[in-house]
Amino acid sequence: MIFRDARTAMMGALAVMGLASAASAQTLPPAATAPFDFYVMTLSWSPGFCDTGGEEKSPEQCAVGSGDGFVVHGLWPDNRTSADPADCDPSKDASAADLAAARGLYPTDDLAEHEYAKHGTCTGLSATDYFAAVRYARDQLKIPDMLKAPHQAQRLSPQAIEQAFIDANANLHPDNMAVTCGHGELIDVRFCLTRNLKAFSTCPKVSGHTCQRPSVVVRPLR
Repeated sequence: MIFRDARTAMMGALAVMGLASAASAQTLPPAATAPFDFYVMTLSWSPGFCDTGGEEKSPEQCAVGSGDGFVVHGLWPDNRTSADPADCDPSKDASAADLAAARGLYPTDDLAEHEYAKHGTCTGLSATDYFAAVRYARDQLKIPDMLKAPHQAQRLSPQAIEQAFIDANANLHPDNMAVTCGHGELIDVRFCLTRNLKAFSTCPKVSGHTCQRPSVVVRPLR
């Protein structure tokens, strides 16, 4: 697990949790070349997404028996204060081979294609390298046992969900993440990472939008 053995450091206005990359069996993917401040890795809670309008958008993902829990929604370039980049290079797209290689990351090929067009092109990376970055970031994050495969609905506070992820991922802190909700349900969990994917990043812009409800429903897997 990459996200461990931290030393706190200041990088300009951005505080990060230092990581010991030698601990990872994976090779770091190519670094982004386009200008932005940090990444946001968003893991969508599929049952919550499906309950709040996602079933029409992604029937395959939301079908009974799909068994999807946390799935990658996206790895998004983000900025501390300026507008976030999007749709940066319409001339670039993900090939059929790129989408095939990305299977297992996103719940559908359509989402993978959309995410590269909207967000991946803003990293300066090819689709191949961007999906490698997405896979690397996803694989470093541990899902808490209580949220891996629940078969009954749970009612939890956003703070309890946050703490479960903090307990499962060394050096993760509340100012590196956000738990979001909609219609009283868990929707996703967002993690801020440095551009080189070696550290968690402080991100008030993101962490300040954690769900403020006293509790949310965590729907079981379909």
